[in-house]
Amino acid sequence: MSGAVPGSAALPRFPLAVLPTPLVRAHRLEAALGSGPLLVKRDDLIGFGVAGNKTRPLEYLMGAARAQGAEVLITGGGPGSNFCAAAAQAARVAGLECELMVWGDPAGAPNLVLAAAAGARLVPTGGDVREAVDEMVAARAAELTAAGRRAFAVPRGGSTGLGAVGFAAAAAELATQLAGLDPAERPALIVLPVGSGGSSAGLLAGLAAVGLDTPVLGVSVSRPLAEIGPHVCELARECAQLLGTPEPRPEQLELIDARGPGFGVASEVERERARLVLHTEGLLLDETYGAEALSAAVDRLLGDPPGPVLWWHTGGLVPAISTITKGTR
Repeated sequence: MSGAVPGSAALPRFPLAVLPTPLVRAHRLEAALGSGPLLVKRDDLIGFGVAGNKTRPLEYLMGAARAQGAEVLITGGGPGSNFCAAAAQAARVAGLECELMVWGDPAGAPNLVLAAAAGARLVPTGGDVREAVDEMVAARAAELTAAGRRAFAVPRGGSTGLGAVGFAAAAAELATQLAGLDPAERPALIVLPVGSGGSSAGLLAGLAAVGLDTPVLGVSVSRPLAEIGPHVCELARECAQLLGTPEPRPEQLELIDARGPGFGVASEVERERARLVLHTEGLLLDETYGAEALSAAVDRLLGDPPGPVLWWHTGGLVPAISTITKGTR
């Protein structure tokens, strides 16, 4: 497996991704910004449906579910959840049924349409009860298991210590790619979006495992920093314990609050930069994760000291039309 991290070979894995995903220079965007090097880690090209970086944790979560003889995957999220669609697809190809506990209004949501097409059963929770969904997922899994059907429960975003192993492996994958670069191109900072925290936690654990001390900027799009910071650090520790690798360094992670106008709503500056990356590099970004993380990467790229910066393009199903058309004539 590309990007193997110490300890991961002992864990069940169900292959889904095409790895390694490319690491490329955004030369045209750099020219438009008048900036130094911007590297892009292209998890939008991960090769499993339109799941983007959610593919990485799902490989280990599906591996564990199958190893435990599970018949049904239970998870949940909102109408815009990339993870719901990705989990439904992964369950289907792994031979599991899937139930999704969905808050909000699921009508017409592209991610949930895709999840249903993959065979998932959508269970509306009623109202915006996102904080209670993980409890509902666990309760439903326990109910099914008690009835004689083995169920595997996964919290929102696949954010568990086991799910984080997928991004720990991504850190090892990245370290191999960076070793082949000219030293002047190697990033002084890695920027990625933070939702439920699993990706940033796995990255921290993986960087410690491979001895890479590059700082990480996590762009929080859904939770206040006082909540998400300790959660990421705890998940990173759980991941490292599973792998038997060195303790992650919390000081390697800086978090910024990018919730702005609200979850899933980009600011006009973020939309303008999303349009710029579309016009220069042909990349599509969503309003929930992509536009916010890219904008934070540009801020640091143009800061003092300037770049080089690596922006992790996490991909996923992109309702990008609104991102690039709002505010245009």
